[in-house]
Amino acid sequence: MSLSKKSTVIVENLRKKQMREAISAGKRLDERSLDEIRPIEIELDVIKKANGSAWVKLGNTEVVAGVKVETGEPFEGLENSGAMIITAEVLPIASPHIEPGPPDEETIELARVVDRGVRESEMLDLKKLVLVPGKIVYTIFVDCSVINVDGNLLDATSYAVVSALASCKLPVFEIKDDKVVDTGKTQEPPITTLPVSVTTVKIGDYLISDPTTEEEACMDARLTITTNSKGSIVAMQKGLKGSFSMEDVKSIADKAITKGEGIRGKLKGMINIG
Repeated sequence: MSLSKKSTVIVENLRKKQMREAISAGKRLDERSLDEIRPIEIELDVIKKANGSAWVKLGNTEVVAGVKVETGEPFEGLENSGAMIITAEVLPIASPHIEPGPPDEETIELARVVDRGVRESEMLDLKKLVLVPGKIVYTIFVDCSVINVDGNLLDATSYAVVSALASCKLPVFEIKDDKVVDTGKTQEPPITTLPVSVTTVKIGDYLISDPTTEEEACMDARLTITTNSKGSIVAMQKGLKGSFSMEDVKSIADKAITKGEGIRGKLKGMINIG
């Protein structure tokens, strides 16, 4: 091992020790309380050619989501529902640890967890996005790009997707002479609820909400819980090999509901919907 690598390891270990000592005292290195969420910023319509878009900043983590609406065939088994596809990528500029290339397992998991929260909440009434049952439906693509990494990509990406979908404008398509025609008009998306995910990690014996990159480097387990506007849990995803006790899960669920309600209120105000 080179001297520079040895120095890096020493610094990292000292930082982790400092972090665990702070957490055991009920504080974090950024001076937040253990269950405190970082500030959230949202800007809409950041991609002018998209049908909808949103830039979200959660602490120093930044994500851009863009919505593109087309028509296509429905998914097998869902012939009477519109289609939605959510993808994610972490750009090389987002972190010195990211290399160009196809999505890795963590990025694939990121897209799947965000997709599950949005889909299971039934945020969009996809049954209203059918042109010809079994043949032609609206297909909504949501592409997410992480432009800066500082922890908790799951929640930051989810907030970007929800904001972009809730504020997008769907083109009005019609069927004329068995062909799809874009009328040039737009319509509001059929939004039924606003899903909000809240991610908690376990470091030692302590539960930490909205972790930074440094905190994620020390975490033993991760649990993301998504709730809908009624405060009902619609999706859960555990990560890493560590475990949560039943008391941990109950505590995390309670915080996901209460914190989710507060975040949802902020999202409503920022994207200007009722």
